[in-house]
Amino acid sequence: MNNQRSFFFNVDWVTVFIYLALCTIGWFNIRAAVFDAGHPGIIDFKTDYSKQFWYIVVAISVAIVILLLESRFITALSPAFYGITMLLLMLVLVVGRDVGGNRAWISLGGGVRLQPAEFAKFTTCLLLARYLSGPNIRVSELRSLLIAAAIIGFPMFLILLQPDMGSTLVFYSLIFVLYREGLSPYYLVISALFIILFLTSILFSPLYVIAVISVVTLLVVLLLRKNKRLVVTMLTGLAICVAFVLSVKFIYNHVLQPHQKVRIDIVIGIKSDLRGKGYNVNQSKIAIGSGKFWGKGYLHGTQTQYSFVPAQSTDFIFCTVGEEWGFAGSIVVLGLYLFLILRIIFIAERQRSPFSRIYGYGVASVIFFHVMINIATTIGLAPVIGIPLPFISYGGSSLLSFTMLLFVLLKLDSNRMGIV
Repeated sequence: MNNQRSFFFNVDWVTVFIYLALCTIGWFNIRAAVFDAGHPGIIDFKTDYSKQFWYIVVAISVAIVILLLESRFITALSPAFYGITMLLLMLVLVVGRDVGGNRAWISLGGGVRLQPAEFAKFTTCLLLARYLSGPNIRVSELRSLLIAAAIIGFPMFLILLQPDMGSTLVFYSLIFVLYREGLSPYYLVISALFIILFLTSILFSPLYVIAVISVVTLLVVLLLRKNKRLVVTMLTGLAICVAFVLSVKFIYNHVLQPHQKVRIDIVIGIKSDLRGKGYNVNQSKIAIGSGKFWGKGYLHGTQTQYSFVPAQSTDFIFCTVGEEWGFAGSIVVLGLYLFLILRIIFIAERQRSPFSRIYGYGVASVIFFHVMINIATTIGLAPVIGIPLPFISYGGSSLLSFTMLLFVLLKLDSNRMGIV
């Protein structure tokens, strides 16, 4: 009976409704951010909001095609999809167009550009799910963990060469997928520790940081000295931490781009550059704060209409929501994202297929990271790393990749009673 029914009866329409709501909200805010009274139309392809209208049409069309496909087709071709995006990531390093200091775009003509990094998130989630759902694969085993890390790390390396630090960091969110599949929570703790060490090594002298962690480690060793294995582990960890702290200055001075260093300095309070690198974030906070509770009204935001915030239709689209829709509108948008992420986790947990469950957690992790970092950036809680707000920011590659990411999960979910 289930096999005979149309897919429309099995699709999770709650998630589809949230998707359509976010796309609609995005289009109205893009229109507000770059409104041109001389081109009020939406089908002439002369403005960003007219382009976004057609991007939405294309994305919805792709979503319908995905829902009509066989799930086994998606699963079987996961390695091919991953391979194609890796080739595109290599190609963009050669023929890519430089935008904002990143060689991340391939021009397709007619003003249309393709950003392979966006699609790499989708295909990496597919291949990771394909691998982890295989027989005798356990994330707790070193060999399986290293292969999973290689699947995630290869696109990260290629994207870092562009260099696109924002898109690179997104892939790190897939550690939550590994954690769900059995990765020790110690890895999450260690990751948080290294982030703290990186920031403290910038704020304070590396020698001071080394002295503190050495004292703490030695105190723990004295307390647990009877457990020789744990003592060896602690001392090995100390050596790794010391090497990391000493390398921070090199990474900070020679790996990070100058504008990335300044943005980090501004967020952690080392510098205040309201007219330079800190201008975007400062204007964004002014825009969001000026919206107060109910907002200034659609197309009435002064920060928005007079273009005080650069990249307002892309990375800083949320400040348009805050200014014109106010606190109330911002809460609605955040509520939709929260509901979407929780719904995706719910969908993932009800899957009978390990592939579908693992993929679902990949979708949730990527969307959560994008939402958290993008909004934290607009309110000054995170450095500007240039990642879009899912389904709302302007951009065809972003919208299409997130649509594919989400609707493949919905397709897998619609067949959850069968074997995928």
